[in-house]
Amino acid sequence: MLSRRLFIFLTLVTALLCASMPLYADDGTVTSELTLTAHVEGSPLPLKEGITWKIYADLTDGSPARFVLASNEATPIVKLQPGAYIIHVTFGLSGTTRRVVLGSQPSHEDIAISAGALSLKATVGETPIRNDLVRFSIFIAVGTDPEGRLIAENLKSDHVIRLPVGTYRVVSRYGDINAVASADIRVESGKLVEATLRHRAATVTLKLVNNLGGEAYAGTTFSVLTPGGDTIRDLVGAFPSLILAEGDYILIARNGGRVFTQEFKVRSGLDQDIEILGR
Repeated sequence: MLSRRLFIFLTLVTALLCASMPLYADDGTVTSELTLTAHVEGSPLPLKEGITWKIYADLTDGSPARFVLASNEATPIVKLQPGAYIIHVTFGLSGTTRRVVLGSQPSHEDIAISAGALSLKATVGETPIRNDLVRFSIFIAVGTDPEGRLIAENLKSDHVIRLPVGTYRVVSRYGDINAVASADIRVESGKLVEATLRHRAATVTLKLVNNLGGEAYAGTTFSVLTPGGDTIRDLVGAFPSLILAEGDYILIARNGGRVFTQEFKVRSGLDQDIEILGR
């Protein structure tokens, strides 16, 4: 029993002595072991993925900081010579910097990142929009312009993007013409914000026919105009489709040297065929 207690005592003493001794590199120089962890403000749990670390030597001669190393590990353990360093950590689009001074003893730096996350969806009324038909862009205000700087684009529904704490202008584009919805959304630290943008739009199919409900003429050129006469889109085909915002429009159809004009209205959520009589 005595020998077992003595063995445990000697083991603990050896561990304490090793912990207090400086580390040495292969060339005999003293090094310091630095362990890095990060967490989101408001959460005590360390981040396990999606982190990038960069370490720079903070030189004392006034010259710019010198890059030392980078790591994508969640908890890197690095060996550095004693001195001053700048630690930069990023998590998604969020990041922060800390200056540390290392001695000869092991040290641990746990850095808090002010970050949240945003997940977006889009609907027409209560109907979700297909993922291939909608894209989101995220802007941050510059001065009085809420869309001053683009920070992310072409995001799909349900994609989770990590962002610094702040207010963002989110723009949703349904189709590729004029069906656009936007909202200002606040991202809070440590929280996932799930936002839904609602569009007022519909899909219309254009047809030039001899009789209502009849077969469409092939090779027809269609022009969709605003009530003021501005062209929104030109299309060619027997029955092309497009997504339009709710509102009033003018349709011009050309086929075989003949021109036909008709006004039509788009109502949100009501997909419809717009037929022009070709006689």
